[in-house]
Amino acid sequence: MKRGLALFLAALLTALTLTACGGSAGGESGSTAASAPSMDYGGANWKSEAQEFGFEDAAPAEPEESLAGTADQGESRLTNAKMVYTASMEAETQDFDACSASLEKLVEDLGGYLEYASMGSYGDGSRNASYTIRVPAAKFKGFLASVGEIAHVVSQDQNADNISELYYDTESRLATQRTKMERLQALLAKAENMEDIITLESAIAETELLIEQLTGSLRHYDALVDFATIDVRLREVIRLSTVEEAPPTFASRLGHAFVDGLHGFGDFLQDLAIFLAYNWTWMALLVLIVLLLVRVSKRRQARRTETFREAREQKNGGFFHRKKDEEKKPGDKEP
Repeated sequence: MKRGLALFLAALLTALTLTACGGSAGGESGSTAASAPSMDYGGANWKSEAQEFGFEDAAPAEPEESLAGTADQGESRLTNAKMVYTASMEAETQDFDACSASLEKLVEDLGGYLEYASMGSYGDGSRNASYTIRVPAAKFKGFLASVGEIAHVVSQDQNADNISELYYDTESRLATQRTKMERLQALLAKAENMEDIITLESAIAETELLIEQLTGSLRHYDALVDFATIDVRLREVIRLSTVEEAPPTFASRLGHAFVDGLHGFGDFLQDLAIFLAYNWTWMALLVLIVLLLVRVSKRRQARRTETFREAREQKNGGFFHRKKDEEKKPGDKEP
């Protein structure tokens, strides 16, 4: 990189020297206006020499036209903002098969595609699905509205991210690197020293790598801007959840609470029955283990009771019960 910089400075000094020579030739006429372009690095002499050495800027030299172009470009950026639309939805349905098929058909009709899809089931037999859907950004709002007609939407979040600054900054850097590539290739075509050729080829390789990275970033941004991303989670339920406003009176609230309580108790009984039916083998095994433990405990208790009873009945044997406050004697035996 230091050799490339030295080559760049040498070319720049050569161009400035040629420009100064041109200014001296113009000064022989004794006209101050004629000698001014030789000192102006934006004049015709400098432009011709810079173009010869490959350092001509892509932007126009006239300041008025440049400012006008910048203003137009700023307005264009505001008009054509790069927006990334994303959304997250939770929905439920009582007909899982029909709803999932309608959702996939809707994506196809809108010109989108499924980036990710996963299906599973809970312990009670109900099914669920997760989708990552990409649809054209122009049809983003229409897709969200259509999902509400296919399934019962429980919750929904939307987000719009403006990446215009990042996008246009990457685009500008890419244009700069492409201009740099053209200049390096022009210098390589004129280079005769092997050391300069190796330095220029190394700089060209680094520039090509950076151009590929910036081009990939722009393609990624274009994909995000052109297609919106929606995450949909679909659940199969027995009864759809309702979203209602709070009842205004205490009696209405009490009535709603009573009805919801009955519904909740009914759902609990159904879930319990499904759970027992699904895990009946483990429940049967657990009951057998409990019965076995109870039976063994009863036998041990019966044997212990029989042992104490026999000890009490022995009159001359070595076993007897000592009272609580009675002192222990050396020849006593306890059961």
